[in-house]
Amino acid sequence: MSDEVEPGFVRVRLDLAYDGKDFSGWAKQTARRTVQGEIEDALRTVTRSSRTYDLTVAGRTDAGVHARGQVAHVDLPAEVWAEHGELLLRRMAGRMAPDVRIWRVAEAPVGFNARFSALWRRYAYRISDRPGGADPLTRGHVLWHDRPLDVDAMNAASARMLGEHDFAAYCKKREGATTIRTLQKLSWVRDAESGVVTGTVQADAFCHNMVRALVGAMLFVGDGRRPDPWPAQVLASGVRDPGVHVVRPHGLTLEEVAYPADELLAARNKEARNVRSLPGRGCC
Repeated sequence: MSDEVEPGFVRVRLDLAYDGKDFSGWAKQTARRTVQGEIEDALRTVTRSSRTYDLTVAGRTDAGVHARGQVAHVDLPAEVWAEHGELLLRRMAGRMAPDVRIWRVAEAPVGFNARFSALWRRYAYRISDRPGGADPLTRGHVLWHDRPLDVDAMNAASARMLGEHDFAAYCKKREGATTIRTLQKLSWVRDAESGVVTGTVQADAFCHNMVRALVGAMLFVGDGRRPDPWPAQVLASGVRDPGVHVVRPHGLTLEEVAYPADELLAARNKEARNVRSLPGRGCC
């Protein structure tokens, strides 16, 4: 599938962050406030354009999920980029609400696609198990769990999940979409000062609800309700388990999206579009 920029247009990379609390997710929706809608509306106003320039994003976050290291791209007419390029960052800041910020605007290298060129996405999920509840000053970004957590048990369970697998048991299935992913990192650390437990979840890509379902499974291990082999057993079953709870979105933040060197962008773009299958299985 070709991803060439239309003649007369310039592909622009946007690096951005947002607090997901008051957004109905990334993707624009009718009569709902979304991150994509907010940015596209501001871009149309700032450039005084009669049309909307559609954004492509690295990871479409759900309602209530935050981002610190989100990446998107937009194709702008060359004359619009020439007129607004250097001033676009400041002008956009003046048109958007303070819960979404663009940190960097730059012409993208050849072959760049915010979604398909990405090597991996890294999320963090933050949890407080303090008996008195979460810190009031961070409660919008930290889940309170009402049972003490054993971080060592959570790490033992997480280690069994790494690698390429079919994560159908941890995903909300979408028609025509594969649930095969390569989970590169899943680990837990407790901060010595605050006591907050942070889970790092990194994969080449994620399917719908995957991160929050994985966190839900690990919480049941951490509080002793399930043994540490249980999440891997659920994974091997290949079907959704009613015992796996999808945790609330506000504890989740997209921290970083990584891309290859410029000369490898086009190859990665092409590779990421291939429908994957596990060894010994057909693709469809």
